[in-house]
Amino acid sequence: MIFLNITGHSVEKLEDPFGLLSGDRYEFFLELAVDEEDELYSDKGVGLRTIFVSDENGNKITNFYLYEIGSEKVLDFELEEEEEAMVLAYCKENAKE
Repeated sequence: MIFLNITGHSVEKLEDPFGLLSGDRYEFFLELAVDEEDELYSDKGVGLRTIFVSDENGNKITNFYLYEIGSEKVLDFELEEEEEAMVLAYCKENAKE
């Protein structure tokens, strides 16, 4: 399990210029604090980019990946169900900024 501690974020509402998609979409860049003993740890820092969707069917994460801050190198790790639920709750709470 990845030690997931969100320490900050930036968010941008994504526009659908053609009106093809229902609901609202947000791109989140989450800053994570990762324990030095974790295999995911990087001294540059670790981030999580995610697309959060809120529509008539509810809220969901449609895409995400972990990356090394600074180099933007994509890290080959997945989130576990509990971690994804935590990210979903965080995005839901912070989407209206």
